[in-house]
Amino acid sequence: MNNKDLSREINHLHARICSAISDPHRILLLYAIAEETRNVNGLAEAVGISQSAASRHLKLLKERGLILSRRDGSQVIYSLADHRFLQALDLLREVMLEQMAQQADFINQTQSMEKDSL
Repeated sequence: MNNKDLSREINHLHARICSAISDPHRILLLYAIAEETRNVNGLAEAVGISQSAASRHLKLLKERGLILSRRDGSQVIYSLADHRFLQALDLLREVMLEQMAQQADFINQTQSMEKDSL
């Protein structure tokens, strides 16, 4: 893949997916939906946000193709479009936690060396 194609693909990735998960509430909504398909009120309650905020976030997630919706009577039920989105988020969380642990180890080692030098 040449740089121009890669650049175009990365711009598309950012516009569709990265910007969709740039808000912590949207990530929490994805996890809540993966746990159990629910309507907007159930998702708002699960995430701890207002129904109107949940609706706005769900609209964006749906527009970007991360979730699906289906009518069930008068309710709209949301589900994940692809479970690989959560696998990707889990991998990113794992990398972040490892980096944080390494940083904590580095700080502890530095503090230990400073104490030893006193």
